[in-house]
This record gives sequence, structure tokens and C-alpha cells, in this order.
Amino acid sequence: MHRVAALVLAPQSTFELGCAAQVFGIERQGRPIRYSFGVCTEHPGPIATRAGYDMLVTKGLDTLDAADTVVLPGWPRIDESPSPAVLQALRRAHRRGARMVSICSGAFALAYAGLLDGRSATTHWALASEFAARFPDVRLDPDVLYVDHGDVATSAGAGAGMDLCMHLVRADQGAGYAADVARTMVMPPHREGGQLQYSAPPHPAQIDGSLAPLLEWANGRLDEDLTLDDLAARAGYSTRTLARRFTEQVGTSPGQWLLAQRINAARELLESSDLPLRAVARRVGLSSATNLRRRFLDALGTTPGAYRRAFQAEPR
Repeated sequence: MHRVAALVLAPQSTFELGCAAQVFGIERQGRPIRYSFGVCTEHPGPIATRAGYDMLVTKGLDTLDAADTVVLPGWPRIDESPSPAVLQALRRAHRRGARMVSICSGAFALAYAGLLDGRSATTHWALASEFAARFPDVRLDPDVLYVDHGDVATSAGAGAGMDLCMHLVRADQGAGYAADVARTMVMPPHREGGQLQYSAPPHPAQIDGSLAPLLEWANGRLDEDLTLDDLAARAGYSTRTLARRFTEQVGTSPGQWLLAQRINAARELLESSDLPLRAVARRVGLSSATNLRRRFLDALGTTPGAYRRAFQAEPR
């Protein structure tokens, strides 16, 4: 059982806390329970929320000493450092090996604790200037959805917090388990962390069509040698227009999106079958076992064989 503890501070955002609670704290009928979830605060008792009501939090900072993952679901006082007791609790949890996770402004608490120094991180785009000014030793990337270093992970605005939590479930439990969780929440099981945040651009672009039919068409043909020209012809755009539409609507390039879909399809096959790597590679359009290994290692930091050993539910 992986223990997740959320550290809250008044006035707490209920949505950011709800992201973590929905992913890690809900018992889903017919599915194995892999996480326990709890909420703590520095001074247990009533905690005001931004939704107009108080919630009663009965657990204190010692909860973090037993957590496998510590979540900062927003941090409302970005202009002041957490108390010495909170800073010590965060640092102690990290030293012990707990995974530290922030949603939206929660990155400020991790940065005040020094856990992001010399590393890349993200936060909500509207807070980026303030964050960069306060923490010059952190390599802020204000455009991405989330950044995961393994021991420390940060996400952008509240919706991206849900994406990060689902990414962590996928990393912990595999693509199949994450897909089951996502289905119960009626949401996509995975969005790449490198996708752009949906912040308002300096000159808002008018999006006059949806790429959804093209994405569905391409997803059904991952075993084919699809090129940018193929995608553009199917969509009825020039290659330049298609690339622009992908950036606007998907937040990445057509090639990066297609590679991500192939990696995701390979993960599902590795979990659900005993197909040889060369067969998996052909089915997802990566041509060879060598190419699959290289792409897998670049994307996930592990090999297809190691991934299969970790996440295949039952050898077939």
C-alpha cells in the first residue's frame, strides 16, 4: 500500500486537494486498492477553504514521516516562507525518500524548502514571474504541464495537477491500472508533461476546427509508416498549417504526438501480452526491437524488458 499524504494550509483550494484525493483516495469497485490517502496540516483543527466552508483536519505534520508521497495541493501564501516546522517536515520527508509532489502554487513551498534548487520545475503560468523572481536557483519552465524528477515533481495549474497525479499512477502501477482509474473519472489516462499549458497567448489564435478526427484516424494506424505529409493530406491542410494547428490544439508537434502514442501503445502491449519485442515494435510502428528500446529508454528512462517485468499483471 503506497501512502499519500496531502499537506494543506488555510485558505485551502478545494480543487487542487480534490485532484489528489480523487486519484489516490477513492476506492473503486472491482479494482485493487493500491493507495491510502490522508490530509494533514501544521496545526490540526478547522481549516478554512476558498470554497466558503471549513474542513476539519485532525492529523499533524508527523503524518509526513510515514508518507511515501507528499502532495502540496497549492500553497496560498506564496509571498511568505512556510514555518520552520513545515520546512523541516518537508526536508525530512524528502531525505527519508518520500516523493514530493506539488500542484499549482504548491511549488512555492517546495522551493522555499530548497528542494527545487538547481532543478527544473513548473507552476501556474500566472505565477511564473513571481516564482522566477523569488527562486533564481530553480530552472523554471512555465510552459509545460508538469516536470517529474522521480523524487520531486511539480505541476502547473489545477487541471495539470490531475495530469501529474495520473502520470504518477501510471509510473507506479502501469498503464493498464492508470487507464482503469482514468475511465472511472471519464478522462484521458495520460497527457505528456511537455505539452504546453493552456495559458492565454499574447495574441490569441482563432481555432476554427478540431483535430480529433485526425488523431483518432492516426491512432488506428500506428503500425503504418505515417508521415507528416500523410497526416496533412488526411486533414486537408498544408504541412505548415497542420504543425501550427497541432501546437495550438495539442500543445506539441505532430511527430512528437505520434511518437508518444506509439510509446503508449507499446506500454499496453508489454503489460498485456508476451509478444516478442520485435512484434511489439512492428505493431506500434517503431520498425524494430532496437528502435523500440532506444525510443523507450529516451521517453521513460527504462527498457521495454524492465517495464514488462515491472508491470505485466500475469505472464501469458
